[in-house]
Amino acid sequence: MKKGNIALFIPHAGCPHQCSFCNQKQITGVQREISAQDVCRAVETALAKGRPEGWEYEIAFFGGSFTAVPETYQRELLEAASRYVRDGKVRGIRVSTRPDAVSPGTLEFLKRYGVTAVELGAQSMDDQVLARSGRGHTAGQVRQAAGLIREAGISLGLQMMVGLPGDTAAGALYTARELAALRPDTVRIYPTVVLRGSALETQFLQGEYTPISLESAVELCADLLEFFDGQGIPVIRMGLHASPELEQGYVCGPWHPAFRELCESLRMRRRIFARLPKPGTRGCAVRVTVHPRWVSRAVGQKRANLQAFAAQGFSVTVRGDEKIAPGEVDVEC
Repeated sequence: MKKGNIALFIPHAGCPHQCSFCNQKQITGVQREISAQDVCRAVETALAKGRPEGWEYEIAFFGGSFTAVPETYQRELLEAASRYVRDGKVRGIRVSTRPDAVSPGTLEFLKRYGVTAVELGAQSMDDQVLARSGRGHTAGQVRQAAGLIREAGISLGLQMMVGLPGDTAAGALYTARELAALRPDTVRIYPTVVLRGSALETQFLQGEYTPISLESAVELCADLLEFFDGQGIPVIRMGLHASPELEQGYVCGPWHPAFRELCESLRMRRRIFARLPKPGTRGCAVRVTVHPRWVSRAVGQKRANLQAFAAQGFSVTVRGDEKIAPGEVDVEC
């Protein structure tokens, strides 16, 4: 079964810190706290549209630190959501929170209401990067919270960011290795962008912070995708969701509405280049076969991959074939 989220955003709710990169209202487009009625309305709307065959839904509370909000508010939202779990209309409930807002008692409370997954905003496993970003927690607290979640029998999700103040490509790869060692069920990767109204905007305007370029972010995140794939850990999201509010609040940094597509296209380019003939045979016509869903990734956005192959003297055509596994490539010359 494939999973789909019925997403509800609680911007900055429960967060005891204002991270330098954060402006949740710009990220989510939500300007007020949601209520139990909002939960029911969102679920009923999603269910009325029907689920695609082979899909199941989770109700997901994103945006803030769910376990850090007052327990009465948590209970209000969870009671509204849990009735759909009990009735079998949704598979479970997913929440995101901070590593320092997790305890055995907290997790037991969540389980009583049908919470099946907890995502931790780890962001980095370098304490200096966390401190410079105003996170207010340590890498040690990420490890501790992740262990508690797994011990509770709840699915563990981990979120990381690239391009944070003081971070490097090597630092991001270190974070990825440290997160993989915690055996998460899922990972999300977010390149750092500068948002209007954030502390990072002030640092950028004062020349104290330079964002990673889009090209560098794509290169790095393609490497991270390869790493997590090799570890058997699904990366379920890359880059911020596109929204009018995000586009209005965007100042600079590696944001693109199809960021993951760029990363996957680069991975395909690398795989195809590795299978192309030796330099002495350039000029031959090359036929690349991929799964039909991967044709656009093999071609590249605005045919970027085909242009890259042509620049090296190869005339490449791409076709789809259901016999080729997703992500695999067959090259003939």
